Amino acid sequence: MPGMPVTPVLPIDHLPLRGADADQALVLRSGTLSYEALRSRVSRLAGWLAQQLPETGARVATWATKGELTCLMPLAAARAGLIHVPVNPLLKRAQVAHILADSGARMLIGTPARLKTLEPADVPGDCLITDEEQALTDATSGESELPPSDAEPDALAAILYTSGSTGRPKGVMLSHANLWLGAESVADYLGLTAEDRTLAVLPFAFDYGQNQLLSTWYAGGCVVPIDYLLPRDLVKAVGRHAITTLAAVPPLWVQLCELDWPADVAATLKRLTNSGGALTPDLVRRLRGLFPEARLFAMYGLTEAFRSTYLDPVLIDTHPTSMGSAIPHAEILVINDLGGVAEIGEEGELVHCGPLVAAGYWQDAQRTAERFRPAPAASRYGGMAVWSGDRVRRDAEGLLYFVGRRDAMIKSAGNRISPQEIEEAALATGLVAEAVALGVADERLGQAVHLVVRPAADRSEAEAELPRKLMQVLPNFMQPQVIHWKATMPIGPNGKIDRAGLGAELAR
Repeated sequence: MPGMPVTPVLPIDHLPLRGADADQALVLRSGTLSYEALRSRVSRLAGWLAQQLPETGARVATWATKGELTCLMPLAAARAGLIHVPVNPLLKRAQVAHILADSGARMLIGTPARLKTLEPADVPGDCLITDEEQALTDATSGESELPPSDAEPDALAAILYTSGSTGRPKGVMLSHANLWLGAESVADYLGLTAEDRTLAVLPFAFDYGQNQLLSTWYAGGCVVPIDYLLPRDLVKAVGRHAITTLAAVPPLWVQLCELDWPADVAATLKRLTNSGGALTPDLVRRLRGLFPEARLFAMYGLTEAFRSTYLDPVLIDTHPTSMGSAIPHAEILVINDLGGVAEIGEEGELVHCGPLVAAGYWQDAQRTAERFRPAPAASRYGGMAVWSGDRVRRDAEGLLYFVGRRDAMIKSAGNRISPQEIEEAALATGLVAEAVALGVADERLGQAVHLVVRPAADRSEAEAELPRKLMQVLPNFMQPQVIHWKATMPIGPNGKIDRAGLGAELAR
């Protein structure tokens, strides 16, 4: 890893070795695993995997809900010298077939109900298909165990597929160093300790979700994975398991703020973390009101570099819309359109440099070359950087603010319009709970602004009042030409509002 020295890196499967011999490392429906039991079961699962797939670097995919298998696989596959390909359990057969074919998976482990949906043509001919429960039974009852690996830091450990909002999903290649340093970085700035208990709500097929496991185990804490049906299930789980740490994306935070939280349950939470979309000032106020004892971390990340920035919780009340500054092991530069470092207040592209940068896209040299390019001359790390495509600006205090994605900006009547600015204005009225601004092709304007909203309360009142209030705060060229009202917003497999789906719906 070129550039500045970083903390010593170990293979990712060494994480359980660092945990104290605590009573609880992982709480499952079937029981609780101590760190000693966790280490043993990782060792046995790794031994079984190595027997099934003796070829180093072979890809093993998992397509299952949260449970013992999906929790152990990031460590066990790496220990066996394999590359783990976690598949979002919400995906359907066509998407899974693409991931299996693209990754060249040699094994797929999944729940029986999911495996039954696949057709023979969906699975590569040399790919073994294994039932999740049978795999665990065979692994834990066998005698084969593997000691901690001695993998090189740059060796691949996982391929995480993006949600594919534009085009087919891309497989982001993550090394042992990417995963290890990501776990250490988050554990550091969140202040996680062995006393913490994390409710793992987000899917493990995403970097934010998987890091719930890795950062907690790095700190020696306990993970409680949960697949929930209703947001209210999370309230019960926080109380039942004395949860201290909860991560979510904005649509879920909105739903959680609409629930009644018993004061004693809310008080157990010590930290709330948000990524996958910006928090609005109104949502910040609601979260701070509901959980006054919890530190609220606003964060920004992208799968190609895991996590880029976080806002110190002491600043959340005064700077609620800021992305913060670089996390440990990340260097964040703002590069203007002339290729230089942007001045204070000047808009530019966020460029992420340093050892958290992924190795590129799996077997996709063209798209890798578009996103992974040499770091700017100003970088202290050098090497390859991720050019995010996100437009940001930095203030005099060094804090970053998101402006919009270059490819998401609305171009209307010669004006470049940030969707986020329109969305924030709509949410600030208090009349809507969720808002998405999109550009729709228009012969006269190039693109017309369309606003999709979910009412916060009485729709009839909101329909009459929202246009009037937007006229008071937004210039004419930013006014929505059409406002679409929805009872519920479509949610994609990553838990975020499906902006691409909404855009396709409006374009029809």
